[in-house]
Amino acid sequence: MPDIVLTTLNAKYAHAAFGLRYLLANLGSLRERASILEFEINQKPTDLVEAILAENPRIVGMGIYIWNVTPATQVVAELKRLRPDVVVVLGGPEVSHEVDEQEICRLADYVITGEADLEFARLCEEIFSGGRPPTRVIPAELPDFSRLKLPYDLYDDRDLAHRVVYVEASRGCPFSCEFCLSSLDVPVRNVPLEDFLPAMGRLLDRGLRRFKFVDRMFNLNVQIGRAILDFFWKRYEPGLFLHFEMIPDRLPEGLREPIRLFPPGALQFEVGIQSFNPDVCRRISRRQDARRAEENLKFLKDQTGVHVHADLIVGLPGEDLESFAAGFDRLVGLGPQEIQVGLLKRLRGTPIARHDREWKMVYSPLPPYEVLQTGAIDFATMQRLRRLARYWDLVSNSGNFLESSPLIWRGASPFAGFLRFSDWIFSRAGKNHGISLHRLAELLFEFLTGELGQDDRGVAEAVWRDYQRGGRSDRPRFLLKHLPSDAVKVHRRAVPPAVKRQFRRLA
Repeated sequence: MPDIVLTTLNAKYAHAAFGLRYLLANLGSLRERASILEFEINQKPTDLVEAILAENPRIVGMGIYIWNVTPATQVVAELKRLRPDVVVVLGGPEVSHEVDEQEICRLADYVITGEADLEFARLCEEIFSGGRPPTRVIPAELPDFSRLKLPYDLYDDRDLAHRVVYVEASRGCPFSCEFCLSSLDVPVRNVPLEDFLPAMGRLLDRGLRRFKFVDRMFNLNVQIGRAILDFFWKRYEPGLFLHFEMIPDRLPEGLREPIRLFPPGALQFEVGIQSFNPDVCRRISRRQDARRAEENLKFLKDQTGVHVHADLIVGLPGEDLESFAAGFDRLVGLGPQEIQVGLLKRLRGTPIARHDREWKMVYSPLPPYEVLQTGAIDFATMQRLRRLARYWDLVSNSGNFLESSPLIWRGASPFAGFLRFSDWIFSRAGKNHGISLHRLAELLFEFLTGELGQDDRGVAEAVWRDYQRGGRSDRPRFLLKHLPSDAVKVHRRAVPPAVKRQFRRLA
């Protein structure tokens, strides 16, 4: 039985808990007395309590995030009612700020704020030796990577085969965007490449082919970014997939050259545009050269096989509907494979809160603390934009409707066209989740032909080609009467059943 149980609630089974593995790797002499228990947020909290107590631990360390704080609060409450002698230690971004305002922090014995990789081990050693810290809230000093043991050998074979494996070559961010917790992590600290690259090599040797880098900006340090790309290119084989976040306006030739080498589908870049409005960007302390960002996106589209996932934020202080629509249209025109539209969140500890009074910002008091309305966008309009974001993900981002989704805004503003479609589909379906692919295709066909008056046969052929692209072979009956007989032959493609978005797009 372990004396220490490290646990958290992941958003999905496929998400491995990176932070817990760092804690375990750095427990030193206590490592053999600890184990990891991972759960999912859709599990019953009482069942989680049962599983934890079955280990009979003396200390429970729990990672708290914006997506799991609500069920985690119930877990901690029930743990302490059943076993008040078990020491509960919390850590993670959600409990690193505004600690006094949170019920889960009141229930726990200790809260470690900041990066707890080393501080958690020190606390456990003190507890086992009979001592107790004088304060419940323990601020952790930023650990230097030269003192940290890397956790990658703690990913087991099941993780490598079935889960997202997170890696990091750096922590921190030099920028000060007020909506982001990473802006509070100064300075940027890099993992020594002489430690990091051999660890990546061991993962490759064990069969891992999909790496998700959690660094906020792999392209900040050109030499390090290039060294990582060169390393993976030398080890490249079909199936390798690397996900990076990048600064939009920084892509010098030293990085462009190795990026060009990778074939389509091997690289995915998450590019945080957030807003093209310079006044809004200045207001939230975001430094961004929009012209250079555009040039970099055009380069990625025209000269590389990179799958680009670009982000925009709805509800930034002072940004109205017209401004957001202009930014959306501008980004669509640049042609990234995905545009993630997200509502602004007031994360605990971020300075975005300083705009609340002036710009009449109203947020939900419950996680994930999304904006409800602003002085520039009222609640009803914000709800329409929330639905637009969801339908855009289902129709455009999914890769299921590559040919037919652009017909929604043909000859018009992409934003205006898709907002009209979003309003229409909600009036018909009454929901923005639980819509089957077959039903979604039928609604899209009905909108394009009935509402927009587009040619039945042309739309049907586009929807049919889209429908087959992912390897589906059923024939939607609503399309058959609009297609010539030779067009409904199924063109079977050698596409894996669990094909991913970027590969559907590249097929």
